[in-house]
Amino acid sequence: MLQTDLSDFKNQNVEGEEGGDSGTFPLLDGEPLQRCFFNKLWDRCCKWQKQLPPLKPLERYLQISTHATRNTRRKMEDRHVSLPEFNQLFGLTDGVDRAYFAVFDGHGGIDAANFAATHLHVNLAHHEELLKNPAEALRDSVQKTDEMFLSKARREKLRSGSTAVSAFIVGNKLHIAWLGDSQVMLVQQGKAVTLMEPHKPEREDERQRIEALGGCVTFMDCWRVNGTLAVSRAIGDLLQKPYISGDADSASFELTGSEDYVLLACDGFFDAIQPFEVVDHVLEHLMKSKGDGLKTAERLVAAAKESGSTDNITVLVVFLREPKDVMTDCLRDPKSCCAEDGSASSPFNFFSSDANN
Repeated sequence: MLQTDLSDFKNQNVEGEEGGDSGTFPLLDGEPLQRCFFNKLWDRCCKWQKQLPPLKPLERYLQISTHATRNTRRKMEDRHVSLPEFNQLFGLTDGVDRAYFAVFDGHGGIDAANFAATHLHVNLAHHEELLKNPAEALRDSVQKTDEMFLSKARREKLRSGSTAVSAFIVGNKLHIAWLGDSQVMLVQQGKAVTLMEPHKPEREDERQRIEALGGCVTFMDCWRVNGTLAVSRAIGDLLQKPYISGDADSASFELTGSEDYVLLACDGFFDAIQPFEVVDHVLEHLMKSKGDGLKTAERLVAAAKESGSTDNITVLVVFLREPKDVMTDCLRDPKSCCAEDGSASSPFNFFSSDANN
């Protein structure tokens, strides 16, 4: 459906909304679109019953472990997406491995997180620079997703927002983009490597940006934008734009083959567990499970709860090497299992930010 012309389904009865962006993101008539979708789905399933399509396996090793919990909160407002089959989903046949992962932490409702989890990877796949410049495509897609949700929020009077952190593995490169305080980190040869700095109001550059726009940063049990939100960038938050920016930061890194795993998680995890502690918890779990990494995320979520986290918690771990090899190498050289955190010896000490501050 995503690769077909949907112009026949455009809703002709929708009046232009304030701001004039209904033409940029046209509404589709749901009922005929649903009929068309289910007819195509039925036809495709009948064909696959007879013959499954050939799937090219990824050249890079990936094992994925995810776990999420509402914890003590009344509602679960986190969402996450794991697409190791990115090429198959969008019909890419150029032979370059691609895998996409993301975590979204909603606030003020689930609408923004749901929307971002549904649309961000689609916007990425359809970006004109996807093949030539995937880093630019990923960053732009986060911002486009924010613009699309704001259009929906104006139309439906939605007030929710969501942080976003995404990782896009393309060949031997890792591209990341983020808004807010959900984070992504890398562990290389048993060492925790910080890849990014979350968007919090107390960051000096974020404070200056907010105050230059006429907003304020105040302390109310934690630092907040205009006395409300504890993050300074997010998808959505219509009433707090432009103080809550929708401009994503991004960075890219070479993967040399020595990387152990990538971890994405919301602030419910990182507020309770420091990056250097992740390595210890993962190693402890692998030792108990005899190198089975499938429930690694579940163990990390439990560790965050034991450390006092009461927030929603979502953890997504992507092993880039066999978990048994990660365990064996770390046990062989225990001194190597320590935090690197962007030190001068780290090969990832070229952190780059491409957003407009």
